[in-house]
Amino acid sequence: MIGTALLLLTLLCAAAAPALSEEKSRTKGRDGLTIGITQFPSTFNPMIDSMLAKSYILAMVRRPFVTFDREWKLVCLLCETLPTVENGGAEVVTFDKGELKGRKGLRITWRIRKGATWGDGRPVTVDDVVFAWKVGRHPQSGVAGREPFLRTVAIERIDDRTFVQVLDKLRYDYNQLVPDPMPAHLETEAFSDPKEYRRRTAYDRDPANPGLYYGPYRIARIVSGSHVELVPNGTWWGEKPFFGRIVVRVIGNTAALEANLRAGGIDYAAGELGLSLDQATGLRRRAKDRYRFVFKAGLIYEHIDFNLDNPILKDRRVRRALAHGMDRELMSRQLFGGLQPVAHTNISPLDRVASKEVTTYPFDPKKAAALLDAAGWKRRSDGWRYNAKGERLSLSLMTTAGNRAREQVMEILQAYWRRIGIDIRLKTQPARVYFGRTVTQRQFPAMAMYAWISAPESNPRGTLHSSEIPTADNNWSGQNFPGFRNAEMDRLIERLEVTLKLKDRVPIWKRIQQIYAAELPVLPLYFRANPYVFPRWLKGIRPTGHQFSTTLWVEDWHAGADAKRQ
Repeated sequence: MIGTALLLLTLLCAAAAPALSEEKSRTKGRDGLTIGITQFPSTFNPMIDSMLAKSYILAMVRRPFVTFDREWKLVCLLCETLPTVENGGAEVVTFDKGELKGRKGLRITWRIRKGATWGDGRPVTVDDVVFAWKVGRHPQSGVAGREPFLRTVAIERIDDRTFVQVLDKLRYDYNQLVPDPMPAHLETEAFSDPKEYRRRTAYDRDPANPGLYYGPYRIARIVSGSHVELVPNGTWWGEKPFFGRIVVRVIGNTAALEANLRAGGIDYAAGELGLSLDQATGLRRRAKDRYRFVFKAGLIYEHIDFNLDNPILKDRRVRRALAHGMDRELMSRQLFGGLQPVAHTNISPLDRVASKEVTTYPFDPKKAAALLDAAGWKRRSDGWRYNAKGERLSLSLMTTAGNRAREQVMEILQAYWRRIGIDIRLKTQPARVYFGRTVTQRQFPAMAMYAWISAPESNPRGTLHSSEIPTADNNWSGQNFPGFRNAEMDRLIERLEVTLKLKDRVPIWKRIQQIYAAELPVLPLYFRANPYVFPRWLKGIRPTGHQFSTTLWVEDWHAGADAKRQ
């Protein structure tokens, strides 16, 4: 199986690239852009489900208050000035009454950018921020990450564009927790029954309504599972976008995505959700005159979630045996040419808080076998392992359908783990189902492979704190999909959040990574390098390397110098 999977890396399709002069001629008068991505969003509501495909599209039609820019610096997009303790926009206070009496918190003053207007002409106001806050903090709303909303204990209106956000405790990431506005005039009725909100939201029932958007573009049409059509938003306050129409086509199979790119069915395969690394390197060899290539390493972490409610995977010895039973270094070299380094924790070496002092799991089949023996899984003459009840050691491994790199990795892991006596059953699902239900509702029986994309020094509460485990009772809020419960980890996260100085946070981060690596609630695989393959006429796209995608600056995108703005 390993040989079969690796052989796929050498199967290259020959295609003649058109002359560069022909490519340049195509840009004259160009007014449209067709982007290909591999996943269709499970919802278009900004607050429900964490899925890159949705974030990628919504970044063209909305703007967050703050984001990390392409230099990994926190900047304002919807706000006029980034509030900090240093510039007086944020103030440390001590509460003098109520349940918070004696506790230190923060008062942060925000001002919405002048001219911010929903696509139906209504101004973006503090009322929209308050509505988003109420949705986010409601226990039945189904919002993916409720923690920032819960920490906000009040929003005090100053005027239509100015408000004070009150946080109930100190937070090092205090100016990243502001609720981004939601259109109260359109969504209030849908939220009248919070438990049904995810099924009633206008973002899915009436997604072409201009009043849902306030970015440079708005969604004009959605064909479910197929494509999303964007047109310029006439109320956008910033620089007029170049393209008069953007179509985001969903092509779930990465091989088909490449074929469409080369045939002209799409102009650009999104670097965030496009070609695999081996496809891009192969295309660079064959068509370097037709495309520009950027391989952007970043805070993108491919891994396998263990379902820790599975009685087999509850045993840490089994999880460690799985880690020792695969050669990640060899996989990285042979599948990715060493461009995607092995991950030992969830924190990228590029992040300023990364630690090297963690438990690692080098390829060691003998150690893996000994761990399984100790856990009561003995090998029989047929090669498989069984427990004392005669039950075979069998686990399922799931991932998104159509992703060639993931399918190769799955086959390789299946073969590695078969060598140590574990029966692995492979299954793929369309991303919309996989992220919309299977992962977010913890319906994967054993193991689920996917990637987390984070911001610099991203707060780990959502994925590691025990309070963030999704359940039916909280309407599947939270992102701790493995179901990891560790009292020390909870305490460390809570301490980390209130530690304002970086030098004091570094040792806390170190211990968090040590627990993560030792307990293995997740099996780390590698840190991804996304390949960006641009047609030579497409300008202005600058990869970020973190969770905030290039589309947040879509108004900078344009065709080549000989093209004219429409």
